[in-house]
Amino acid sequence: MNVLLTGSAGFIAFHVAERLLKRGDTVLGIDNLNDYYDKTLKHARLEILQTYPNFSFIEADIADAKKLSDIFSSFKPARVISLAAQVGVRYSLTNPQVYTQSNLVGFSNILESCRQQQVEHLVHASSSSVYGANMKVPFSVHDHCEHPVSYYAATKKSNELMAHSYSHLYKMPITCLRYFTVYGPWGRPDMSPWLFTKAILNGDPIKVFNHGKMNRDYSYVGDIADATILAMDKKAEADKAFETVHPDPAISDAPYKVYNVGNHKPIQLIDFISTLENVLGVEANKDLHDMQPGDVVSTFADIEKTQIDLNFTPKTDLKVGLENWVKWYQQYHKYT
Repeated sequence: MNVLLTGSAGFIAFHVAERLLKRGDTVLGIDNLNDYYDKTLKHARLEILQTYPNFSFIEADIADAKKLSDIFSSFKPARVISLAAQVGVRYSLTNPQVYTQSNLVGFSNILESCRQQQVEHLVHASSSSVYGANMKVPFSVHDHCEHPVSYYAATKKSNELMAHSYSHLYKMPITCLRYFTVYGPWGRPDMSPWLFTKAILNGDPIKVFNHGKMNRDYSYVGDIADATILAMDKKAEADKAFETVHPDPAISDAPYKVYNVGNHKPIQLIDFISTLENVLGVEANKDLHDMQPGDVVSTFADIEKTQIDLNFTPKTDLKVGLENWVKWYQQYHKYT
């Protein structure tokens, strides 16, 4: 099967690509290789993917509508996994224009290219950030989430709405996946596992926001990649149970689906740090801070619908996941 994967030099996309390639799919990856973080890491991921004969790569920006359309026309993907996006809640506080260009303009181009090429199924990466100010936990896809607390979250919620409109108007099968706090090997340098591990090993203090009293549904990247492919393989269909008088946000009379993809086991930040300390065998010097703007106190994924529809169950507990993370980090940085 021809699969077009956007953001293919990225963290989650790397793991998705490897799984697709190993099972025999033909994957075309596109990425603009921006400088949000060190490009060396992105190139290192691509070098591994390019060892597979069924992988090819084009450097391209999804905000470039003409180039994207040409790529779609040439490759003719059967299915598309859309993981290209400007990520990071905190960066969106100071650079919102970048999110507009990549997450809104870029995703609009993805939708239109999929429509023009009559792609069988589009899977798009959303985020748990869309739940925003919602304090009801666990977060359910049946809940309304109209109060994002960061511009990043607003763009991701907008993507879901844009996707639904295309699904409704053109009968395009689209699935949106709300990822919850992903961690693991090949993770990004701006994410807490990298920041914490680097600081602890260097003997530097780590910044602990809200004094460590935040809960996160930490989700191992291997489980996230598995769920993404399960979603791609199950083409979205319209739900006959949809009611227009009392609409359920989780279902639609269009071929559109939205799922939470998480571990369903929220862990307090201070406990996450404690587990990392145990894996590293080093105690962290904790620099306690108040909550940052744009952050939320808790994330907790209700994955019942994901389990039923996609037959997805996370397999990796935090200790094992962090052991895998630390092993990779030390190998990548050539620790002895």
